[in-house]
This record gives sequence, structure tokens and C-alpha cells, in this order.
Amino acid sequence: MTSFFKVSGSGNDFLALVEEPGPAPEAIQAWCRRGVSLGADGLFVLRRSPDEVVMDYFNSDGYPADLCLNGTRCAAQLAFHLGWAEESLIIRTGAGTVAARRGDDTRVTLELPAPETPLPLVLDVDGIRCAGYAVRVGVPHFVLPWPESLDQAPVDTLGRQIRHHPLFPEGANVNFVRYPDGHRMDIRTFERGVEAETLSCGSGILAGAAVGLHIGRSAPPLRVSVQGGFELEVDTAGEHWLLSGDARVVAQGVLLEGAAVSPPLPTWS
Repeated sequence: MTSFFKVSGSGNDFLALVEEPGPAPEAIQAWCRRGVSLGADGLFVLRRSPDEVVMDYFNSDGYPADLCLNGTRCAAQLAFHLGWAEESLIIRTGAGTVAARRGDDTRVTLELPAPETPLPLVLDVDGIRCAGYAVRVGVPHFVLPWPESLDQAPVDTLGRQIRHHPLFPEGANVNFVRYPDGHRMDIRTFERGVEAETLSCGSGILAGAAVGLHIGRSAPPLRVSVQGGFELEVDTAGEHWLLSGDARVVAQGVLLEGAAVSPPLPTWS
């Protein structure tokens, strides 16, 4: 039996293990599969060290990713919940250290290095011209400015194709982004590793904000609406950017043997 916490950050949900070894990819895949096991967008292992908290993050496909900012906010909230710190702490991720500050039981602010300068990139996807921007925020992103409402954006179809485009040998998270005015941004994301649209993507929010600033469509402070119905905020503090948003510890329990059962997908999938 494995003890776990369930956490949620603006629509992304995660399983969290504390002071445990990293599970095998097959276990993570089984536990994260919705409708069969507990279900989650990913899993992280949290460990305490003298000066910081260490977070190892895995997507629901069972394999590690250097950074997940919604997961990082949740990791910080869990560390506060466990009494490891009261108001602030440092989290070490695969992409480096991140400073976290507690708002309350539902909100955490992260302080991060400013994203790199977005690189203009035009992709041909089955004859469709996709003019967007490549930007790395811990993990690779492709930001596609979308002129219309995002409710009909082809996130699952076009997003999936771009995610596997040959120009992204690692794959990429694909962000459909709309800038309604200078201080607002709407975003939907197809996430690699999850291989589906998620309700929020923290690193995608920073990527979209970096593109908006680069092309003169937005400026901080920026209020961001995500598919999960939450709003997050992006602001700046000197050379650093601040990402604030929902982060909650929602459950605690034990994974039983039945959680590891993961039948094969049907032949027509």
C-alpha cells in the first residue's frame, strides 16, 4: 500500500507521494488513468532537505518532465500543509529552483526567472499554415495566437498534430492563446506527456504571456483565464516573473492493489 495526497492547481490534478522512492512508469500510468484508477494529470514525489524542498515530477505517461508550474504550486502548498514551512520556501525542480510564497489554503505565488525570448516559427501542418512562437519555459512550448474565441479552437486535433511536429524532437506543449486586451489572456493547452488537453498549464501561461509581451499584445499585470474556469495572475518583480493561482490539497489516502490494474485499451482506440 502506498500513501498519497491528491492535489489540484487551477484544474490540473496530481497524485503526490511524500518521502517515497519514484514509482515505476507502469505504476504511474496505472494510477493516473481516469475511470480505472484514481486518475491524475501527473504525479510528483516530494522530499524535504535542510534548505529546500525537492520535487520530482512525472507526467501521466509515467515519464519525468523537468517542470510543471501548476504542479510546483501544488507541491509548495503540500509542503506548507505538512508544516515544512510557514510562508515561503524554495523548491528544486528538474529545471532549477523556484521560490514559492503561500497566499492561503487555496493560492500560492511562484517567483521564476523571466522566460526566454520567443522565437517566431511557421509550421506547415497538413497544408495548414500555423504562425506562432517557440519558447522554452522549463519544457518546450509552441504558442499559437488565436484571433477568435477559444471555444471552437481545434486543441485536440491541430494541437495533437503540432505536438508531434518534426521540428519538435522532444515534442511540445501547444498553447492556443487569445489576448482580449492588454491585461487579459485566454489560453487552452494540449500537453505532451498527458497527450490530451488539460484544464490548465502553468508553464504554458508564462509562455503565452512572454509571447504577448514580445509582440506588444499584453503587459503585466496580466489576468489569465484557463479551461478549468480559474483565473491566474502573471506579474513581474525585477528580473523575475510571478505566477499566482489556485493550489489546493484536496484528499489524502492509500493506493490499494486495485489501483495498479490497467487493462489494455480497446483495439479501436
